[in-house]
Amino acid sequence: MLMNYPRVSIIILNWNGWRDTVECLESLYRITYPNYDVIVVDNGSRDESIQKIKEYARGKIKVNSKFFKYNPKNKPIKVFEVGEDEAKEGKFNRPLYEKLDPDRRMILIKNRDNYGFAGGNNVGIKFALSVLNPSYVLLLNNDTVVDPDFLSELVKVAESDEKIGIVGPKIYYYDYNGRSDMINFTGADLILWRGTEKRYGFNEVDRGQWDRIMSVDKIEGSCMLIKKEILEKVGFFDEKFFCYWEETDLCLRTKHTGHNLLYVPTARTWHKVASSSGGILSNFHEYYMTRNRLWFLKRNSSSSVMRKHLTYTLLWELPFKVTSLVLYYKRPRLVFAYLKGLSDGITGLKAM
Repeated sequence: MLMNYPRVSIIILNWNGWRDTVECLESLYRITYPNYDVIVVDNGSRDESIQKIKEYARGKIKVNSKFFKYNPKNKPIKVFEVGEDEAKEGKFNRPLYEKLDPDRRMILIKNRDNYGFAGGNNVGIKFALSVLNPSYVLLLNNDTVVDPDFLSELVKVAESDEKIGIVGPKIYYYDYNGRSDMINFTGADLILWRGTEKRYGFNEVDRGQWDRIMSVDKIEGSCMLIKKEILEKVGFFDEKFFCYWEETDLCLRTKHTGHNLLYVPTARTWHKVASSSGGILSNFHEYYMTRNRLWFLKRNSSSSVMRKHLTYTLLWELPFKVTSLVLYYKRPRLVFAYLKGLSDGITGLKAM
């Protein structure tokens, strides 16, 4: 029966965010797709994340959510704990693991440190490919909730054409002033010289206007289904990004191989958006988004595009950004994060 359904290894990265993670897990263990693995990679959390995730698996934490009712029937969930070194060496009791149904098992990889979105997910991806041999890897943010049919819909489209490399769902805001039908992301196309993207559906109420499959430049890292062949061909995330722009880099590398990226409207998730980094108006977010944009363009654009972008950034964006952060957002502290990101980004260009 399962031979008709390609194996999907789902990787969820946790860093001091167990409350979000257990809600994500509870939604995930309700999906209709029958052939999947759940791999939680704890990225060196300093809180009680590992303990709480295991308590959830034992049925000791009842998850409340506006999207579903708690299901006690699949508890306890067997947790297979794997240390970072064991994960990298591929040491795992797969025969015991395979005896359990997908909704009664979980792999918990314990990283020693926080390696960012790129490094943390890479540990999980390499483990999955070496130990479980999936046809697909699904990266899923821990601050998401998924529709029961989301994975079935993603796989169905991905399997429809061998030239499809990555697919992603319709992403709603988890809570937009009390609404859960406000779209956050339905795919994006890149405007390289500006270092920006044209996001489709952004901040629109869903009235069916984005209900067709689209070929795009970018699938968001909060939920992306990647064919194994793509990872074997283009490699994994570039860990020097740490977080932000690494998934855009992977998407563009995938397109350069001649594979397509598709947005799948029938697959749905809800995203709390930047919860692990303190929100989009945080020093962390501002710094890495600014720095990594320059590094991404250096890797993925021509020298003429890079010169045009630097001119645009220094002559127009910089004064506008500083003014808006101080006067409009009233966040002068973010100016320093932006300027530091810009400085480190430009400095790093010389070493690339």
